[in-house]
Amino acid sequence: MDHVKVAEQLVRSRFPDARAAFLAGSVLTERRTPRSDLDIVVLLSGPPAPFRESLFHEGWPVELFVQTEAVWHRFADQETAKRSSSLLSMCAEGLLLSDADGIGAALRAEARRRWAAGPPPASESELEDRRYALTDTLDDLEGCADPLERTYLVAHLLDRASELALLAGGHWLGGGKWLSRRLADADAELHHRLASSATAALSGADGAVDRFADVVREILESAGGACWAGYRRG
Repeated sequence: MDHVKVAEQLVRSRFPDARAAFLAGSVLTERRTPRSDLDIVVLLSGPPAPFRESLFHEGWPVELFVQTEAVWHRFADQETAKRSSSLLSMCAEGLLLSDADGIGAALRAEARRRWAAGPPPASESELEDRRYALTDTLDDLEGCADPLERTYLVAHLLDRASELALLAGGHWLGGGKWLSRRLADADAELHHRLASSATAALSGADGAVDRFADVVREILESAGGACWAGYRRG
């Protein structure tokens, strides 16, 4: 496959002493598009790692994530604490391009174990904070008469409701298209109803805002219910 060969050639030419390298992202899946880039994680023994770089190589857009073993673990820990780890996902689900000393296989095994285990559970206070924010914004949407403001409210609620559903279910979070994919993987039926009702609400179709609000309320109920009166933080 051209994308694999290009990635291998880039690693050989730019990082001849690399300990390991992974190719990851949509380019390895049926979701690949003409704009898909090559996400490449490279493990070095030391400088110039760590750094991140965006470039074009042989006509392909490339995102390089160049790290040492210690930096890899630090980033994995930091991202895990945030319940959203692109690094673990890339190394767990990506293609191992090279492995000079076995570190690639070891990190792939660790990434797969940690990814399968899922993120740390959300605390009750965090879930309550998110329920409060979602309840408050949902109230704004239901009282909104400005179609332009409604667009922003629907977009905000779509993201926050998706995150709450994932957190309450103990699933990994994501951003942008990855938030959509994480929810689709966790609950395809809920993802379809939430995203399609948001699309309809943005179009201004009759009754669409109410249908979207109903799905958001369903997510709220599954996470403990609406939260507003009595909410207090020091």
